[in-house]
Amino acid sequence: MNYNDLLNLPSPAFIIDEVKLEKNLKILKKVQDEAGVKILLALKGFSSYSTFDLISKYLYGCTCSGLNEAKLSHFYFKKETHTYSPAFKPDEIDEIIKISDHIVFNSFNELNRYKDKLKLNPNISVGIRLNPEISTVSYDMYNPCAPYSRFGVTYEEFSKNYSLLTNSYLLIEGFHFHALCEQNFSDLKIVFDGFEKKFGKFFKNIKWLNLGGGHHITRDDYDVDGLIKFLKEVKKKYPHLQIYLEPGEAVVWDSGYLLTTVLDIVKNKIDIAIVDSSVEAHIMDAIIMPFTPEFLYYHNNKWQEAKSINLKNYPLPTTNYSLYRFASNTCLSGDIFGDYLFEKKLNVGEKLLIKNMIHYTIVKTTTFNGINLPAIIIKRKDNSFDIVKTFGFEEFKNRI
Repeated sequence: MNYNDLLNLPSPAFIIDEVKLEKNLKILKKVQDEAGVKILLALKGFSSYSTFDLISKYLYGCTCSGLNEAKLSHFYFKKETHTYSPAFKPDEIDEIIKISDHIVFNSFNELNRYKDKLKLNPNISVGIRLNPEISTVSYDMYNPCAPYSRFGVTYEEFSKNYSLLTNSYLLIEGFHFHALCEQNFSDLKIVFDGFEKKFGKFFKNIKWLNLGGGHHITRDDYDVDGLIKFLKEVKKKYPHLQIYLEPGEAVVWDSGYLLTTVLDIVKNKIDIAIVDSSVEAHIMDAIIMPFTPEFLYYHNNKWQEAKSINLKNYPLPTTNYSLYRFASNTCLSGDIFGDYLFEKKLNVGEKLLIKNMIHYTIVKTTTFNGINLPAIIIKRKDNSFDIVKTFGFEEFKNRI
């Protein structure tokens, strides 16, 4: 990316790289084609509809968490719409049923509550979310199978209600589970083996099986061939089942940046670079997860990655490096990106890029402290920049 091209772009801004995005989509299409499965875009992780024309060429549809995402899928993606929520709102369920191809209920209570409304869409396929009660996710915040999880029906509860599978008024056509978070194929294999032991005997009664999200298929170290082999084995064992996967992060993994600008450099024993983006408002997962954002700076005619350090355990740098703490221009004391080493001095007005900033960022941004939402920009295949949307006072005012 040419540094000079960034000078006239609004800042802060999310820059979605079309070339990087399509690279991911080609990997996902390889899995679909070779394994005979369908992959859906999980809108909870990425829902910028300005990219749907490209994504819809590769994927089969979207998985949605409620009415707004279902409408985005139905009216803009225009392929399959799969909708699941831990609990549907009564004043939204009619419209959800009308525009969804699949609807997945989180409990038998809710399925029974809305069963009579399913006639609003004679073609809708009904599923139930199941809890495998097995997971390799170590961080409970992101573990759908953590103890006392609200997500899905446990085997104990399912066994009491499985007669619904053949009940005359309703035929449950699919099972859904989700138990991964940013994980490799080996974790899917562990979860599926446990899931199959509990629920496999019921597979003969259904038409489709959704293996959920959290599959980091496009990450460099992911075992894509292992995944394809595994999915082929499942298809061979259960040839009547249509298999779905619904990654969010994997679709846009490492496919763009957050552009930010140095506004000032404050001295307090170390240099503190204040930028026009915010961890609190723009990269919330860096606080929740947590992780350290990766900064790129332009030096010697190329982009270089700043070295992240823990200042408490790191001696002050030699003259070969410049140390900066990066902080936001909000008024929250802890709105800090981290401490970094650079091979140059930074200047006020300098443009920086933060790597891998497209998944779970655009969908979570806020206008905390009146800070602007980052603009949405697409870097096209011809290296041009398409400024899709900018934000200002109206967005701040309308949200409060």
